[in-house]
Amino acid sequence: MRVAGLSRQQVCVICNPVVTPEIFSKAQEPVDHPWFAPGQPPVVLGAGRLTIQKDFPTLIRAFALVRAQRRARLMILGEGEERPKLEALVRELGLEEDMALPGFAGNLYAYMARAAVFVLSSRWEGFGNVLVEAMALGTPVVSTDCPSGPAEILERGKWGKLVPVGDIVALSAGVVAELDNPSLSDVARRAQDFSLDRIVGQYLELLLSVSNVAQQQRRAVEEWPISR
Repeated sequence: MRVAGLSRQQVCVICNPVVTPEIFSKAQEPVDHPWFAPGQPPVVLGAGRLTIQKDFPTLIRAFALVRAQRRARLMILGEGEERPKLEALVRELGLEEDMALPGFAGNLYAYMARAAVFVLSSRWEGFGNVLVEAMALGTPVVSTDCPSGPAEILERGKWGKLVPVGDIVALSAGVVAELDNPSLSDVARRAQDFSLDRIVGQYLELLLSVSNVAQQQRRAVEEWPISR
């Protein structure tokens, strides 16, 4: 609205159609990683490009605090130019046994469905599709309150923990809280607000309303000389 110079009343926001049937079918596929075998410690999952934007160093440092309190593991899926720095940080913190950077995953949903907690540690995001995807699969989420999507998705913390950007202590506390007592709120129900069917319905509703207004305006123009 600030960019376009329009009032709030002139703007209609329709979110991304994130949740599709494909998510649920792919989530059922097996994960070939020993950490997800029965009886293993809970896995904290992060995912995204290994870039400054995603701020995985904060997540790794927060996990070091988590690991000092709880038996758990951290896995970050993705590739990018920050990999050497992240690997060095893992060694510096002595997390080699409990931290994995396996690279790009062709089926992220299978990992999400099996994770104990999904964490978004970004400095900024356009929306944050991965949060919605994790929620759709019933996985508790912890996210930084970064510009601009997570707070809207989580409705200011109603559906998952929101913590300040770059706050290692708050992020670790959020993860520990979800490991100890996973949110009882129905995160999957909230995720359905971003389903393909619901978003398509919003587009149709908007287009029909615009069409009706246009028809009313056209009739008013056509009738104007007569009423005059």
